[in-house]
Amino acid sequence: MPQHYENFPVASFLLPKHLRRPISVIYAFARTADDFADEGDLDDDARLALLDGFRDELDKIEAGLPPAISLFHEIKEIIDLHQLPLQPFYDLLDAFSQDVVKKRYAHFSEVMDYCQRSANPVGLLLLHLYGAATERNISYSNAICSSLQLINFLQDIAIDYHDKDRIYLPQDELAKYRISETQIARGDNSGLWKPFMQFQIERTRKLLQAGAPLGSVLRGRIGLEMRMIIMGGETILRKLHKSDGDIFNDRPLIKPGDWIFMLYRALRKK
Repeated sequence: MPQHYENFPVASFLLPKHLRRPISVIYAFARTADDFADEGDLDDDARLALLDGFRDELDKIEAGLPPAISLFHEIKEIIDLHQLPLQPFYDLLDAFSQDVVKKRYAHFSEVMDYCQRSANPVGLLLLHLYGAATERNISYSNAICSSLQLINFLQDIAIDYHDKDRIYLPQDELAKYRISETQIARGDNSGLWKPFMQFQIERTRKLLQAGAPLGSVLRGRIGLEMRMIIMGGETILRKLHKSDGDIFNDRPLIKPGDWIFMLYRALRKK
């Protein structure tokens, strides 16, 4: 499996030990399925077939049949042990399948619909693991997860375009700011690129802030981990703002010093 840079802690030492393995299994499922959609030189039919194979394994779990793939033995185990819903796993596969066939998004509502299936299911599964899947907490989690997905889109505009021929920025908003695909291809931050990016950053920041109370609602080490995740998003947004959204020449990354400062703030903010 390819190695992936992450902005946000995944099953980190901050979490209670008994939660690290199930979260790692969920992450392995999501990352492997995502790689089916993105990595290597497979054609679209082969990518969709691999994702359909994962759906078949979920179908077996739902039907009470033994899975054929080892990863799904682990998935079945954590589902049974923690009473996790199956639908979020299916939703993730739907999002990754969409990545194979859909490369452009007409409106922001389409982007958010994608986030609802590509990011929000992970947060829902985590809340079930925490025993905290209340309606209020799910609303907070959806805001956080969608905002983190949008942050990744902003951070990876050039990578998504050049490596995957994907643009997650809404086409109508690009047109409003007179930004063409040619400008993205050139890595050109002239014209209305700065106000366009500041608009994207501010909207995403508001969404992240809407979910931020979850970091205080969740207690103990779970809450600390959540605050670290939220601060990871805030850090990337701050760096995007500082560079005027110039992801072509200054792609924001979280550095060791950032992690230390984030942990300091997360420990103080309860």
